Amino acid sequence: MPEPSLPSERTRRGRFPRLGAGLVVLSAVAGYVAVQYDTGGAVGPGCKVVSDRGDGATYEFTPEMAANAATITAVGTARDLPERAVTIALATALQESTLRNIDYGDRDSLGLFQQRPSQGWGTPKEIMDPSYAADKFYEHLEEVPGYTRLPLTVAAQRVQRSGFPQAYAKHEPDAALLAAALTGRSAATLTCEGRPGTARAAGADADAVRAALARDFGREVLEPAGAEVGDAAASPPPSDPPPAGGSDGHTVTLPVTGGTGAGTGRSAGARGWQLAHWAVANASELRIKRVSYAGREWTAGNSGSQWRPEDGKGSAEAGDGGAGAVRITTVQ
Repeated sequence: MPEPSLPSERTRRGRFPRLGAGLVVLSAVAGYVAVQYDTGGAVGPGCKVVSDRGDGATYEFTPEMAANAATITAVGTARDLPERAVTIALATALQESTLRNIDYGDRDSLGLFQQRPSQGWGTPKEIMDPSYAADKFYEHLEEVPGYTRLPLTVAAQRVQRSGFPQAYAKHEPDAALLAAALTGRSAATLTCEGRPGTARAAGADADAVRAALARDFGREVLEPAGAEVGDAAASPPPSDPPPAGGSDGHTVTLPVTGGTGAGTGRSAGARGWQLAHWAVANASELRIKRVSYAGREWTAGNSGSQWRPEDGKGSAEAGDGGAGAVRITTVQ
């Protein structure tokens, strides 16, 4: 009986490339699954923005994405930039990171905008700070001549220098919807389920809310009270109402008396709704259970998480987007 022949050298060589190709495919699939989990597959309480134009447009996203989008928007309006700048920034972050502050990317790219330390965008620690990353993006965007009149993909590409410059365009409708809500131009259009029990910042209170407001908008957002963030002296006695921008330990009251700057042409109502939507977007992170403004109230975990008329407020007042105060209450 003849001995079994050994595989030829050619056959053995042929198996290794096939094996290698199989490993590459498996690695690619595993990588895809990992990215989908990290950037799109997260489960948990959701957020939603609806159009105020009656066209039925909506955008649904996670609390993490909502908080980052609110930060990007706040930084833009704090720089007195127009809504178009915010739309460009949001579309860019949607493409680069799906609005997640990821600590990896192509080569040394990091963060919401996949900025590279080696290209002068900042240190890794700085870039991983959403407020810093957004500020650097706007800084470069403002250097683009006539960026508000350019197609979004052109304006974004002149900042990002991406290998896929046309990719930003597909995010423009969602970014515009987000920008309208998060700048406050579109009232009562952002809601979240807001389950504070899932918050990462366990034990967050009014001081944490105030610190986050100052981080995103600048300390000017708290100036009406003349108090420093975290200053215990700013908390009034329990028998007194909270002062402007003040805190009673679980409530932050922010007066709304005007827009953020002469260059934006934004109304007091838009300013109020921006602050209110910012609070809802950060509800899970900061353990916020209730936000009220202009006669309307959002409550974490209620049916549909809708904005509803406050108790004792008439329908006319509930629809008023004028000056007043935004009240943010955290879980006790």
